[in-house]
Amino acid sequence: MALDSDAVEAVAFDSYGTLVDVMSIEDTIGEYVDSPEPVTKLMRNRSLGYAMVGNAIEEYDSFLEMNRHALRYAVETLGLDVSEDEREEIISALETVPVFDDVHPALERLNEAGYDCYVVSNGSEDMLETMVDHGDLGDLVADTVSADEIEQFKPDAPLYRHAADRIGVEPEAICYTAAGWWDVPGAVHVGMQGVWINRQDTLWGPYETEPALTIDSMGELADELE
Repeated sequence: MALDSDAVEAVAFDSYGTLVDVMSIEDTIGEYVDSPEPVTKLMRNRSLGYAMVGNAIEEYDSFLEMNRHALRYAVETLGLDVSEDEREEIISALETVPVFDDVHPALERLNEAGYDCYVVSNGSEDMLETMVDHGDLGDLVADTVSADEIEQFKPDAPLYRHAADRIGVEPEAICYTAAGWWDVPGAVHVGMQGVWINRQDTLWGPYETEPALTIDSMGELADELE
């Protein structure tokens, strides 16, 4: 499978881990614990697990709330003394994590090439609004699509299909980029052209589904589509 740039009419991106560095929350966690890395990783993995289980049992809570539960799980599992107020400070920091350095230049190039760029995220509507404002992305992103709108998370198919409806083009005309090894297969499954940005230098799969393109930086995507 290869990226068909001629078929692309719109470009969409995941948010946390793709456009913004969600793992940078480790800096805030480090203000309260001596070894923040295990907390950060356990919190991130647990929040994703909660989302997938929520889909399976048809229960929905906002992704921010799931991260709140995941943080509590992480600190209690690791036997750490982090108060509820301190956990709330960490959760607040999650909403203002920094944009990756390669994002603004790439989005500017894609806009100049005539592509409307969208965000399709498990994040709540409030989280995405804060992310766009804090990251100075308002002039570069045409719109955001949140799991809140249909109360179902990626990688299940409905949010990707809802995003295509919101964008107003067929899934096949959307180039969807994400860092999540679990996210890109969901987009490909509904017919989008999936691009995997391997920000964590990890392994793909094991799936028969392959990304149309694998990149190390956003600039490579702009190179392909310009």
